[in-house]
Amino acid sequence: MPGAVAGNHSHRATTKVSHKAFKSRKSTKGQLRDAAKGRIAGEKGQRKTPHQQVMSKLDRRNQAKQRQLEKAREHLKETSVFAGKDGAPRHVAVIPLCADTDAAAAIQSLNGSLDIEAEVHDTCFRVPVDRFKQKLQYIPLKRDLTACLDAARTADFIVLVLSGEVEVDALGELILRSIESQGMSTLFTTVQGLDRIEAVKQRLSVVASLKSFITHFHPEQEKIYNLDNRQECSNLMRSLCSTTPKGVRWRDERSWMLVEDVEWARSGMAPTVLTGVVRGKGLNADRLVQVGDWGTFQIERITAAPLATRKKRAEDAMEDDNAEEQTLLEPTDERDGLDDLAPEEAAAMEDDDEDMDAATNVTTSKKGVLLDEHHYFSDDDQVQELQMPKRVPKGTSKYQAAWFLDDGDVSDSGSELEDEDMGDVEEEEDDVRPEDGMEGLAGDAMTEGGPSEYPQSVAFIEPNEEEDAMALEAFRKNKRTEAEDDLEFPDEIELHPGVLARERLAKYRGLKSLRSSPWMENEDRAYEPEEWQRLLRVPDYQGSRNRLAREALVGGVAPGTRVHVYIKNVPVSIQKTYDPTRPITLFSLLRHEQKRTAVNVLINLSSDHPVSIKAKEELIVQYGPRRFVINPLFSQGGSTPNDVHKYARYLHPGQSAVATFMGPITWGSIPVLFFKRTVPGDHHDAMEGEDGEQEGPALPLTLVATGTTLPPSTTRVIAKRAILTGHPYHIHKKIVTIRYMFFNREDVEWFKALPLWTRRGRSGYFKEALGTHGYFKATFDGRINPQDSIGVSLYKRVWPRNARPLEGLLLDPALVPAVQEGGDAMDADME
Repeated sequence: MPGAVAGNHSHRATTKVSHKAFKSRKSTKGQLRDAAKGRIAGEKGQRKTPHQQVMSKLDRRNQAKQRQLEKAREHLKETSVFAGKDGAPRHVAVIPLCADTDAAAAIQSLNGSLDIEAEVHDTCFRVPVDRFKQKLQYIPLKRDLTACLDAARTADFIVLVLSGEVEVDALGELILRSIESQGMSTLFTTVQGLDRIEAVKQRLSVVASLKSFITHFHPEQEKIYNLDNRQECSNLMRSLCSTTPKGVRWRDERSWMLVEDVEWARSGMAPTVLTGVVRGKGLNADRLVQVGDWGTFQIERITAAPLATRKKRAEDAMEDDNAEEQTLLEPTDERDGLDDLAPEEAAAMEDDDEDMDAATNVTTSKKGVLLDEHHYFSDDDQVQELQMPKRVPKGTSKYQAAWFLDDGDVSDSGSELEDEDMGDVEEEEDDVRPEDGMEGLAGDAMTEGGPSEYPQSVAFIEPNEEEDAMALEAFRKNKRTEAEDDLEFPDEIELHPGVLARERLAKYRGLKSLRSSPWMENEDRAYEPEEWQRLLRVPDYQGSRNRLAREALVGGVAPGTRVHVYIKNVPVSIQKTYDPTRPITLFSLLRHEQKRTAVNVLINLSSDHPVSIKAKEELIVQYGPRRFVINPLFSQGGSTPNDVHKYARYLHPGQSAVATFMGPITWGSIPVLFFKRTVPGDHHDAMEGEDGEQEGPALPLTLVATGTTLPPSTTRVIAKRAILTGHPYHIHKKIVTIRYMFFNREDVEWFKALPLWTRRGRSGYFKEALGTHGYFKATFDGRINPQDSIGVSLYKRVWPRNARPLEGLLLDPALVPAVQEGGDAMDADME
């Protein structure tokens, strides 16, 4: 027996054995290089630049202090325009959203909280706040969409006034959505008439409901100030006087001014004087200015307009009243002109040069449709069949492929064959369809040889005209029902049997690929607008924008200066329609911003919009300080190698597209608003609830979409597509007889160069015309289904239309339907 084991005994917890570490002195060079992971011997840390080096505690403290000082300098620079007794006032726009709210009463409540005794006017007025050593310039507004947009455009702070008894109606929501989409600075929300609710508990639920409403549009709104409470009004006044306004980026890149006073011209040649405080960048007399909806004007001179103080009033009384004003700036020889198009002489010279180049390229008469860069079949009348891609073994070069015959010298097995011309095709996006060209076609359907399931081809017999017409009508009737169900072919057109396709589609051409095929612009010169060659062309948009933005930083009247701006040639009709209760804004345009070009805007149609928008439909657009009436073209967005984009006939809810029109250029990315005038009584215009019943009266104006400006381009081609479809009549393997695409032999001969495609992705080409009724034979790369549709895609360039300046108001308050007052705004939320 074994002896007793002395002491405690235990088994190992695991069978794993840790081996000795490998000695690094025996490592190879490769192992040492991998272990170093790019580090170099003697280098301090893994960071490369001195800024990335590991810093000591003292250096980190110093860096944090520098950041703090830099932020303080930036804050001081942002608020310096408001500092001092001669500083600029803070613009406060008071916007009522409900029918029973009053902007004047709201301003009176704010001033009363600080014991400020100031008279409230209907126009913008200035109030000094001695407690916070600031000045506020109130802009009291009514429920006028145009006035609210103009005031919010120049406001440092926007105060929304809600009601505790009446809910926000359609007009109030339109104002709120519009100023939000246009871009706004710092926002505050208030409630008026809350003390008229007797139950205290009910007031809390009303405030909670109002907060839920406003956070739907602005989630950052955490506080709703009660204008009936003196303490909350005082807190709001403190915020207005001490908060740094957030600002609007596109506005701060330019010089702008809220017009306080207008002095009209006393004679025909005298200038009109606008008085206000310069904000944003420096005001340059060489640049043009956009004054509200009046138009674009030149500056004659800029003079100082300081406010009179108590000490100066006594001194000024002793001086002559006819003393000349101090001129701050006058225009130089580099002043911008008002011409929006290039001179006709320059455009004419360019046209002559291009016409001469085009004349040298024309050597033969056109006998067929344009496909990419060539008019095929134009040299002679003989039919030249297009060659299909040759099938060769995998790995065969183009030189070796010339030695393979098509008679079956190679095996017909799909396992070792490939299409030579399809080997280099790159994968495109998922939304590419067969009608877009070669990228949307299916792969080659190569199968083993075998008996055909279709009958053998027979001799073609000319059909009877009456029977053929009846069959065509029945075919199209059935097809129209299918198109209404799923809209498979939105660009499909149907030709009348008596219409010649080559005349109906004379402006159209073929493209092998919508994304990559070259577009011959010389073919479009006969159809382009007269002013197209005179539009502004910007080869390097980003470089030009940066250069002009830097130019705006230098010179001009300093921000915060109160000035008189003398502008020339203001029409007399503007003085007759001038309303002092509506604010007037002045924006200085950057260089070239008065010139017209092809403006591109990314438009987003909300999924909540009930109907689609048709292209070329009249809309009102606002971008920057200007408003226009446009008929835009819609096209697909994105970037393509050939800069060709498909035209969209409709913009459906929830979709995005690029809207194009001819209008003045605006540098930078700027928010855009699209309005549409509606006809009262239309069921699409009324606000409908979940049960389909009408909730309220319809407004004659609707904010249908929003967007952002894109770089303008006159080389961007918008191609309108027309699809001609046919029906397979006889099928024999890969040879198909097609009908109902054309109705005479001449059209078949004209369009025979175009590639064919099917809905399921097969591709083919014309083989020969049959008879005189438009029947023809075609060869495809695989067997097609008898239920498949065969089509050809044709394209023509469409041109954008001119924008017209908006005349009058966006929404006339007299046309707004009356709203029934007295309804409780919070009934639905409290039930």
